[in-house]
Amino acid sequence: MDRLEVYAGLLKKWNPKINLVSKATLTDVWTRHFVDSAQVYAQAPKNFRHWVDLGSGGGFPGMVCAIIAAEKSPDAEFTLIESDARKSVFLRTVARETGINATVITDRIESAKPAGADVLSARALADLTTLLGFSKRHLQESGTALLPKGVNWEKEVQEARKSWFFDCDPIKSETESGAVILRIGGISRV
Repeated sequence: MDRLEVYAGLLKKWNPKINLVSKATLTDVWTRHFVDSAQVYAQAPKNFRHWVDLGSGGGFPGMVCAIIAAEKSPDAEFTLIESDARKSVFLRTVARETGINATVITDRIESAKPAGADVLSARALADLTTLLGFSKRHLQESGTALLPKGVNWEKEVQEARKSWFFDCDPIKSETESGAVILRIGGISRV
């Protein structure tokens, strides 16, 4: 909790300058961002070694998951990929100030070296079809993608199946009615 308090303070301090999250969500940062991200961590396979968060922005869910893992899976490695240099500086600051060991890569997802992750996450980044392409690039073949999706998730799954084969387990969101976390594996092109 101490680390999350530090993170919340940094988020409120930096947000007016670089728009990390919607200003309207800052009043409910705990539920909207921290609890929402923590539920993603709860769906991760046990004993994962390397977690990659794509389009990390303000660090959701990746940085929150890294903070939780510092207590629950201290040997796990976290990589956050963010193309915006200012947001990358913020993420590095959060990691330093909270004592979290996380690597922040400032690069475009499609240009970054394939990560070989066991677990991959991305929140509010792109449609599922695009995310599956990113996942195929950065996940190990046996890896798991954990992708929070809103109320239109079923349409996204149907559309993605036109281009991709994948296993998909929708897990009901604890923070948003109709939303899910898609637990995805077995990704291959149609």
